[in-house]
Formats: sequence, structure tokens, C-alpha cells
Amino acid sequence: MNFKEEQNKLDLRLLRVFANAFQAVHNNLEKDVAKHNLSPETFRILEFLYSKGPLPLQKISEKFSIPSGSITFVVNKLVKQGLVDRQPNPQDGRANDAVLTAQGVALFDDIFPKHVETISQHFSFLDNEEKEQLIALLKKIGFGSQKLQG
Repeated sequence: MNFKEEQNKLDLRLLRVFANAFQAVHNNLEKDVAKHNLSPETFRILEFLYSKGPLPLQKISEKFSIPSGSITFVVNKLVKQGLVDRQPNPQDGRANDAVLTAQGVALFDDIFPKHVETISQHFSFLDNEEKEQLIALLKKIGFGSQKLQG
């Protein structure tokens, strides 16, 4: 086997291991979210509002690559559940912001620390130095991949 074939074989192995590890963590985190009777999409939107505060629907749509019609549907469901309200955007009166209601904040005050603990359990197999190394390596892959798209 020549060097190029060995390199390709190693790269394929790396991709499989990376994908399998990601899938295992992802599946467990989706199960954790489902325990709270939330879809992954709904959880991500609520968490985004929880951490960032009121946001224009367009920004949420762009962040999660959700078409504008679909984000309206999702936010309307959250409004009906009493977790989100719409309010006029202070910079653009034609646009609406989504904002967590008191009920939405209370829900996330309860479930988010537990979710973070679940995340921490999945990374507890690494020490802090290994976590920092992995973050740096994944950033290097991500930025390099973005340059390939250019």
C-alpha cells in the first residue's frame, strides 16, 4: 500500500470514528430533550432565545436554516403553548421579535441546567486539556473545510 492509499484509509477511519462519536452523543442528547416533551427544533429555538434574548424571526430562521414560512409556524406553536410571545422589533416596526414568556423562562430555568449536566456527562471521559485540544482540532477542521467550499 502506498502513502496516498494509507492516508485515505486513515482519513476514512477518522471520519467513521468522528461520525459515530457525534451520532452517539447527538442521539443521547435528543433523548434528553424528548424527556421534556420538546422536539429538537423547538428546544434549539427556545435555548437560542433563552441565551440571546428577544430575536427577530428572520434571525432565528437564518440561524437554523428554517424557511421563513416554517419559522412562523413553529413560533406560532410556541405562542399557543405559552412559551413565546411576539413583540414589535424596536429597530424595524415591520418585523416581529420572538421573546420567551415568563413560562418559557421558568421552563428553561428548570431544564437547561439538567441538560448541560447531561452534556457534561458525555464529555467527562476527557480531561480539560483534552477538551481544549479537541476544540482546537475541530475548529481547525471546520475552518479548513469552509475554505474548501470557497
